[in-house]
Amino acid sequence: MSDFDIIVYGATGFTGRLVAEYLAERYGAGSGVTWAMGGRSLTKLQEVRDAIGAPADTPLVTANADDPAALRAMASRAKVVITTVGPYQLHGSELVAACAATGTAYVDLCGEPAWMRHMIDAHEAAAKASGARIVFSCGFDSIPFDLGVWTLQEAAKARFGRPAPRVKGRVRQMKGTFSGGTFASAKATMVAAAKDPSILKLLVDPFALTPGFRGPEQPKGLIPEYDGALNAWLAPFIMAPINTKNVHRTNALLGHAYGTDFVYDEMMIAPGLGDLGKAAAEAIAKFNPMAGDDGPKPGEGPSKEERDTGFYDLLFIGEMPGGERIDAVVTGDRDPGYGSTSKMIAESALCLIRDVEGEGGIYTPGGLMAAPLRKRLQENAGLTFTA
Repeated sequence: MSDFDIIVYGATGFTGRLVAEYLAERYGAGSGVTWAMGGRSLTKLQEVRDAIGAPADTPLVTANADDPAALRAMASRAKVVITTVGPYQLHGSELVAACAATGTAYVDLCGEPAWMRHMIDAHEAAAKASGARIVFSCGFDSIPFDLGVWTLQEAAKARFGRPAPRVKGRVRQMKGTFSGGTFASAKATMVAAAKDPSILKLLVDPFALTPGFRGPEQPKGLIPEYDGALNAWLAPFIMAPINTKNVHRTNALLGHAYGTDFVYDEMMIAPGLGDLGKAAAEAIAKFNPMAGDDGPKPGEGPSKEERDTGFYDLLFIGEMPGGERIDAVVTGDRDPGYGSTSKMIAESALCLIRDVEGEGGIYTPGGLMAAPLRKRLQENAGLTFTA
């Protein structure tokens, strides 16, 4: 028997603290949810517990990310481990191994596709054997996009009797910033790719997360372009390289429910019309928020006001073979990376242990729990899905 439903590992970090705060506020005494805070330092865990107003008797669990025995002991005490300890390629591998070995469910916020592929290759067999359900990318990358495409395809099948072979993900509006953890993950990926060309190959491969399957050529989305159907200029979207890979993995996990000929891309709709829109798209394409070394440090991130006033609005366009079009829209009522993400990963963990069953393995959110997770997110996390 597990001691807890959930352990939040990394609860002293910026995002982990937000996850613990959300659980304390929404799933406190009387909710029936038992959870603990985990991290390296007992003293820091105590400080964060008190700072977020969690009950004084909130259990605290210590384990170092590089101590396999401690991680295995921690994993064995929980039904599901939420981990926000990144960069995952530097600090996450031993925890995946521990959960795969103990049969413990696992959710993270990973946007590091090369590491995810390495974990699939290394641990999927063990997860299947133990029954562990390991789910990557349970935050803004990539739940709104993963479930947005799934929502559109369910509507397409209901209306047209088949999925849309071509889907376009378009970021209409987004207000939010990124934290030191995101900055550190991007830096670690760039350093690793510079040392190992095979990592770069995975980063640019849209089917990097579907070993054994390769679909049709996919749009690159790397340069601005004009979309006549939207009457708007489009710019590259910085998160497209991870989101598109997860969407293709979901398709594969669902037995190619979107078709083996499925084509998907993501871009941002640039503000302004005509020449103004073109100039905005070109400016966005040139801007790299991860460039340089003066980004936020791990543990830093947007203020509460910035998180609470953030939002996102995503459009998904499905194009049918007969020329018909079907749309889906996903919105979130908080800053995407942190205010919304902290709620999404918490609800993903609860969905895994309360709402869905399934064989062990390494999954995407949409590949394992699309319908019940979408329901949870609409009821509890401020997201909307319409089609």
